[in-house]
Amino acid sequence: GPNAGHTIIFEGKKFVLRSIPSGIFQGGKVNIIGNGVVLDPLLFMNEAKELAQSGHDLTQRLYISKKANLILPTHRLLDKANEAAKGKAKIGTTGKGIGPTYTDKISRNGLRVGDILDNFQQKYAAAKQRHLETIASLNLLAVTKGSEAVSTEGLDELEAQWMEGIEFLKQFQFIDSEHVINNSLKAGKSVLCEGAQGTLLDVDFGSYPFVTSSNTVCAGACTGLGVAPRRIGRVYGIMKAYCTRVGGGPFPTELFDEDGEKLCAIGHEFGAVTGRRRRCGWIDLVALRYAIMINGVTDLIMMKSDVLDTFDTIKACVAYEINGQEVEDFPYSITEGVKPIYSELPGWKCSLSQMTSEDEFPEEFNNYISFLEQELQVPIRIVSVGPDREQTIERYTDENED
Repeated sequence: GPNAGHTIIFEGKKFVLRSIPSGIFQGGKVNIIGNGVVLDPLLFMNEAKELAQSGHDLTQRLYISKKANLILPTHRLLDKANEAAKGKAKIGTTGKGIGPTYTDKISRNGLRVGDILDNFQQKYAAAKQRHLETIASLNLLAVTKGSEAVSTEGLDELEAQWMEGIEFLKQFQFIDSEHVINNSLKAGKSVLCEGAQGTLLDVDFGSYPFVTSSNTVCAGACTGLGVAPRRIGRVYGIMKAYCTRVGGGPFPTELFDEDGEKLCAIGHEFGAVTGRRRRCGWIDLVALRYAIMINGVTDLIMMKSDVLDTFDTIKACVAYEINGQEVEDFPYSITEGVKPIYSELPGWKCSLSQMTSEDEFPEEFNNYISFLEQELQVPIRIVSVGPDREQTIERYTDENED
């Protein structure tokens, strides 16, 4: 959903993508928004128009799955009402209506892109009425917990804008994306599947309940695009050289000191969609090993290495201490009693941002990479030393790569 922002910088320009695949910048490539996505027509329209102004025409290269669920205006209100009803136990959602949309999807009450083509106004009215009744009951619960009730004032204006987004969507081709993707694979074409958010935000394998409402792991390509498990080839796990988290939830390596502030400031750690400050800490190899296992990661891509340029010492969490015992496997739940066990490495104390090849890396940085590869047992194939596309360095390639 549009709660996840992917920031891309190239040729001196910055783009923030929410629902549109990042492959839209790759020449004549076909781009598909799959069935696993929940789509807000209004936010999609704004995003598409912004890209069009920068010279990127989408209508001929972007297709949308008929099975993708629609985020309705009342889903946003439901999101806020659910949070208010939780009182102090709120999760810290983005308020974009993601959770309620997936709730409707799973309860078989959702509206999908394909419904736009068939008796849509009647279906929409029924869903809206159901949502308003639910919001009213949630507001009663919120008030009893000392929270402020969610107002429906302004819904008519939001709905009018949203309907404009529905009309905008109609200029794009709605497809049975599972057929298109599998026919491409049969024809021997390459398909790159782009997911959203990190493994620990996965609704099944993440730090529940502080998670998103979908499967963010590699298996999401199977359920969210109709790709069979045997069709999946290489799995690229994208990680930072340190660790961040947005919103509530456990974070064993979080730093509350000067180092944490430094990571946030240098790394510009503020959400691309919400602008919220990201919580920052040292890299957590317990969580990372878990993510590698769940996703079947074959290759790692390490981002934002340059953020660590000025640190004298760099720490990496290699295990947790739980009830006095050392634990290396990621646990069912993380409580305040979980303590990170760190290994320390010397920093490289120089700028990586101007380097263009692995040959230029300082010894200390190479040692950090080697340490991570040894701990994770997966090669770090690509290293990013800055935000621009040109600051992406391939370390080595596999001659037998698929």
